[in-house]
Amino acid sequence: MTVELVRSSAHDSDVLFAARVSTQGEQTLESAEAATEADPKRDRGLINYLMRDRHGSPFEHNSMTFYVQAPIFVFREFMRHRIASYNEESGRYRQLTPVFYVPGADRNLVQVGKPGAYDFLPGTPEQTALTAEEVRTVSTAAFESYERMLEAGVAREVARIVLPLNIYSSMYVTMNARSLMNFLSLRTKRADTHFPSFPQREIEMCAEKMEDIWAGLMPLTYQAFNANGRVAP
Repeated sequence: MTVELVRSSAHDSDVLFAARVSTQGEQTLESAEAATEADPKRDRGLINYLMRDRHGSPFEHNSMTFYVQAPIFVFREFMRHRIASYNEESGRYRQLTPVFYVPGADRNLVQVGKPGAYDFLPGTPEQTALTAEEVRTVSTAAFESYERMLEAGVAREVARIVLPLNIYSSMYVTMNARSLMNFLSLRTKRADTHFPSFPQREIEMCAEKMEDIWAGLMPLTYQAFNANGRVAP
């Protein structure tokens, strides 16, 4: 999975000026960054208070745009989150490239448990080999069908319907920190969360990379998110 930060306007000071406008009015924007440098303990306390008591709107005054390359089935899970803006490459307007996701040997294959509380365990060597072989066989055959239709003059938007969900696509996704926290709370599995989640591993791999980037942009907010059970405010 590829996740890259394209651009951002996301700092802990964005949270602080938004929260303090209620008492400081227009002065808060001018003093936000200076205040962060002058009294980091006070700022950390305010961000933690906002997170703990779920005063969420101050976490919305920022923006991060990520470039993501992943299989289409991962994108379909992304787009369940109606808290971001998405623009994806189009199979109607360009010929797709034959890049397909094949689970690696470290991908757990055996599902146990019940809905809402699944665990995934390693497969046997035979299951791992079978999975890789079947995925490669089906992907190759599907792309050959796709190419045959294109060569016969069939429109791209029709020819693409034979392609499986493991073909790679790319998109830009833009969201603020509050939305990202909601996404991370649902698409990562952590022992210290208040509300356990059981994400599919492939989207979790994307979420982990987005989390690493965000942690560097807004360290105080990130610390408060973890300290309060990884619950989006």
